[in-house]
Amino acid sequence: MDRIVVTGNGPLQGTIPIAGAKNACLTLMPATLLSDEPLTLTNAPRLSDIRTMTQLLQSLGCEVTSLQDGQVIAMSSHDIGNLTAHYDIVRKMRASILVLGPMLARHGRAVVSLPGGCAIGARPVDLHLKALEAMGAEMDLRDGYVHAKAPAGGLRGGEIDFPFVSVGATENALMAATLARGTTVIRNAAREPEIVDLAICLRKMGARIEGEGTSTITVEGVDRLHGATHPVVTDRIELGTYMLAPAICGGEVECLGGRIELVGAFCEKLDAAGIDVTQTEKGLKVSRRGDLIRAVNVTTEPFPGFPTDLQAQMMALLCTAQGTSVLEEKIFENRFMHAPELMRMGARIDVHGGTATVTGVKTLRGAPVMATDLRASVSLILAGLAAEGETVVSRVYHLDRGYEHVVRKLRGVGAKIERIKGE
Repeated sequence: MDRIVVTGNGPLQGTIPIAGAKNACLTLMPATLLSDEPLTLTNAPRLSDIRTMTQLLQSLGCEVTSLQDGQVIAMSSHDIGNLTAHYDIVRKMRASILVLGPMLARHGRAVVSLPGGCAIGARPVDLHLKALEAMGAEMDLRDGYVHAKAPAGGLRGGEIDFPFVSVGATENALMAATLARGTTVIRNAAREPEIVDLAICLRKMGARIEGEGTSTITVEGVDRLHGATHPVVTDRIELGTYMLAPAICGGEVECLGGRIELVGAFCEKLDAAGIDVTQTEKGLKVSRRGDLIRAVNVTTEPFPGFPTDLQAQMMALLCTAQGTSVLEEKIFENRFMHAPELMRMGARIDVHGGTATVTGVKTLRGAPVMATDLRASVSLILAGLAAEGETVVSRVYHLDRGYEHVVRKLRGVGAKIERIKGE
């Protein structure tokens, strides 16, 4: 099993290119199921999750071709021969559930295994199913599969009121509504940039959508969608992660392709901690204002609030802050599994339920640690950049799901980091 070895090596300098968003690409790819014409995505990230979605779409009969070293994905769903998304692929990734809405909308039926993914809480799919039921679909859960069937004549417009914000359920509902007869109104919709990016792509394909980026989205169903070419939006989570590298180590790094509006709440917390973020023509430039990091309190919230997917990385920064910080996780339960590993490096962290209290220490010490999920894995790498001595991160297969070329990118700004292949 591969490991990543990090040795604290002082300030970082240079530029880091930011890839297209994993979460956006995983949503855009199933949109090909809505049309019999080609859909091409540019600026695609090169990640294991993207390969898994590719396998899933191909298993349904889609043609999926990777071009330009994986940064362009060309897809066609003109000849779908299978409407069952099987467990052996779906179990690998929660985003697999996003094929349900498009297949149901275009073909009138679908069978999708209940999904798997990171062990960071229950993350049920009931909101996805209820949204589709609001458009007339009949759902039957048996033997670990969702058996979905549209009414005669196809899905129809409906009123969808989510009891709480769900990004995935909003995406599934939005895609299904594009081909439903009549008007669909989605209330308490997710507002994330990935939702906006999906709506922009669907509109290029001929969908009639208004209100993306707000809590109410209105969709007028159309008879069919056509092909399109669409660039995947910048990955705001990768962006925030690499912005923390110079914040933790010192120095100055420019994250190419970054935009303030993608990480506004995150930038506010960095500013409070004593980190400067400047918008440039090419991206975001990040540096410390002084030698000390100030303690700040963080509460994760749906966009435009502080992202849950940056909570673990922010904790790594606050481990060496001056004072005590409180991090409150309100999106997912069981998402402080990285805390015990940071404590192995000398961090002082006290976890009670959904709250972690972090008391800053003067320095962290390198240690053998184990990644427990995708974002936890990169938080340990960030901590290792600032630690004294050598940090060895095991189980880094999690990392490959969300970060492309992490060793190459950090080496490019002066980090001492290497990946050791397992036997």
